[in-house]
Amino acid sequence: MKKASFLTVILRQAVTAMSPKTLKYILKRIGLAVLTVWVVITVTFFVMHAVPGGPFMSEKAVSPAAQAALEAKYGLDKPLMVQYLTYLKDIVTRFDFGPSLKQRGRMVIDIIRDGMKTSVKLGVIAAFGAAAVGIVLGAVAALRRNRLVDKVIMVITTAFVSMPSFIMGSLLLALFAIRWAILPANGSTPQGLILPIITLALYPMAYITRLTRSSMLDVLGQDYIRTAKAKGVSGVKIIFGHALKNSLIPVITYFGPMLAYIVTGSLVVEQIFAVPGIGRAFVSSITNRDYPMVMGTTIVLAVLIVVMNLVSDILYKVVDPRINLD
Repeated sequence: MKKASFLTVILRQAVTAMSPKTLKYILKRIGLAVLTVWVVITVTFFVMHAVPGGPFMSEKAVSPAAQAALEAKYGLDKPLMVQYLTYLKDIVTRFDFGPSLKQRGRMVIDIIRDGMKTSVKLGVIAAFGAAAVGIVLGAVAALRRNRLVDKVIMVITTAFVSMPSFIMGSLLLALFAIRWAILPANGSTPQGLILPIITLALYPMAYITRLTRSSMLDVLGQDYIRTAKAKGVSGVKIIFGHALKNSLIPVITYFGPMLAYIVTGSLVVEQIFAVPGIGRAFVSSITNRDYPMVMGTTIVLAVLIVVMNLVSDILYKVVDPRINLD
């Protein structure tokens, strides 16, 4: 109770400290986020129910009576609009996606929660590792423009950006797990997560490197940087106090959605390395026509992307106070 009261006080103070313009912008973005999630829920629901066939078509020797009983059990015999309103109400009031049609006795939210434990750990480590390495390499490339270091970094990052994750994952698996037997191929152990993390981090790391380099070169050419140099400001302060900070705005824009995509979108990588994450459950639900599982995973992904975009937009103001929130 005390913890909740403390958080309430902190939240109230934060809201009070905001300017009316900032608060209006945040409320507007939250409203748009809610609208976006509703659209995703609606489209996903009706598209899944428009797919030919049914979730019980693959069952062995299912009689029409048994199939009708299964549909009645899961509420699939009701009118489509009634199913939609019930589904929407369960999500809004209880964040409940219903039971899985294939993993009998298990709720979709429980399956997603179990898978997210691994996927979140995998994605967060890969995302922050990619951001840290990418920012450093991008800054080095910008400060050593057209030199050997810059050219080497650009060649390597171009290769990583151009190579799909399933090819990179297969290559790392063949080299480090099969040929040299340094790391395990199965992602169900802590050591087995090293290769999936590297695979997931390489593309965003390369993209962030190129993004940071381009942005930093643009910032280094601004008038206020030349003015700071003319006033005798030290190079370290110019780089870290002005250039690098202002060049991170595009990186922040990319980082939020990237984190959400890595956490729930690593479908192929989790399949390659047999990682027991949400990706494997999602692929399995598609092949098994497990409609509630497909819809639940899609909605969770959409919510993560919307939230990360919202956080990224708000962080603009923190990084660069000159940005106006309109």
